[in-house]
Amino acid sequence: MAEKFLEISNISKTFPGVKALNQVKFDIYPGEVHALVGENGAGKSTLIKILSGVQPPDEGGKIVIEGQEVSIKDPMDAIKRGISVIYQDFSLFSNLTVAENIGINEIIEKNEWMIPWKKINRKAKEALDFLQADIDPQDIVGHLSVARQQMVAIAASVAQKAKMIIMDEPTSALSRSEVERLYEIIENLKKQKIAIMFVGHKMDELYHVADRFTIFRDGQYVNTVEAGETPEADLISMMVGRKIEVKSYLGSGKAEKKPVLRVEGLSKASNFKDISFEARAGEILGVTGLVGAGRSETMQAIFGLNPADSGKIWLEGKEVQIRSPKEALENGIAYIPESRQTQGLVLKKTVRDNILLPQLSKYTNFLGILNREKMHDAADQWIQMLDVRPKDANNRVSQLSGGNQQKVVLAKWIATHARVLIVDEPTNGVDIGAKDEIHKILRDIADQGTAVIMISSELPEIIACSDRIMVMRRGRITGILDNKEVTQEQIMNKAVS
Repeated sequence: MAEKFLEISNISKTFPGVKALNQVKFDIYPGEVHALVGENGAGKSTLIKILSGVQPPDEGGKIVIEGQEVSIKDPMDAIKRGISVIYQDFSLFSNLTVAENIGINEIIEKNEWMIPWKKINRKAKEALDFLQADIDPQDIVGHLSVARQQMVAIAASVAQKAKMIIMDEPTSALSRSEVERLYEIIENLKKQKIAIMFVGHKMDELYHVADRFTIFRDGQYVNTVEAGETPEADLISMMVGRKIEVKSYLGSGKAEKKPVLRVEGLSKASNFKDISFEARAGEILGVTGLVGAGRSETMQAIFGLNPADSGKIWLEGKEVQIRSPKEALENGIAYIPESRQTQGLVLKKTVRDNILLPQLSKYTNFLGILNREKMHDAADQWIQMLDVRPKDANNRVSQLSGGNQQKVVLAKWIATHARVLIVDEPTNGVDIGAKDEIHKILRDIADQGTAVIMISSELPEIIACSDRIMVMRRGRITGILDNKEVTQEQIMNKAVS
């Protein structure tokens, strides 16, 4: 058997009051895809920071690269030792060219009095050609699509002669076709004996690319298993410490579901055209389609973020005009955006402040003074109800895991007692345990009589949660399906037809 590229053992990392990693181990071979999995807070990101030289481990552990024990001093040292990291945001300079981004480390490291542009452009082209990426080295990175920016980040790793590439949630912003292209690139990297540490949450993707899984839970090593010999249920059980069955969160179908929201002929130039549908009390209406289908744009128009040019909206039989989010809220429509960190939360504020932000007037007296005691009681109620952890209303939202941040966003809008709740990619970037909890919360909200509209790119999620499924393509509805033994293939046929 080939020599391991990397082997770590007894690695720990302690922060004030927190043991982020406790005696963990991990190894990887050249040309292997080894997935590191676990819930948010399991310690995956901490290990990435240690291997990339961003943070040092506690004393006592061992890092061995190509048979030699080493200490990784800083990010440049990690790169010299053959370790490269591609973060979720790619860590690119959007105002620089592709070639400049690919060659930036060489420019910084050599610190020459004159930058060898010809050499940098040549190396950039060689790296892009290696990936079979049709990208001009002189293109400005900020003008590229997300998928092409990711290719630039991978090309930078190739140009640095990386022997191991760490990919942190690499598919989170990619369409299905772009994910397939990433699979091809990973396969090509494997053939060149480049090791890939793949960090992600989506089970189908993990099983597609990984040769082995290493599982962390609560900062501790759990197990390393062969992907081809490990059922998904067993992997999930090791990740969360309990058995999570693949559940259906469909409604009972017994209650009469009256239309709460009705949309007719909604259109907006270059976004969507002739959108007509209804959302009913007590149901979850799933909305899906490929990237560019107009799903989010349609729902943002209904919420007044980007109003439609034409069409009509009725709420409980009454026609309404919605030209702003304020008018939407006044009419009982709430919208949870896809990006919770940039659009859904104020990260520097507390859990309490975030939950109560849309309804501060309820806790303000005639002098404009906030009743902090009432606010604290109300926030505590929602924290308990949605099981936000840790259960401290004074915690900054930035300190919470992705799943708990999403619960805070849900609490924030559920607390408005909206008649229509629109949620855009509600489980994007959250771990398998939190995903299950969020699905249950959405079903509970629907069962209380709210019309829930859930936008999702994940077809298993759409099928598990939606009573009806609205499929869109290029700004038009191609079908609304009752969820009676509907298959992913049927949905995809509608999405591409």
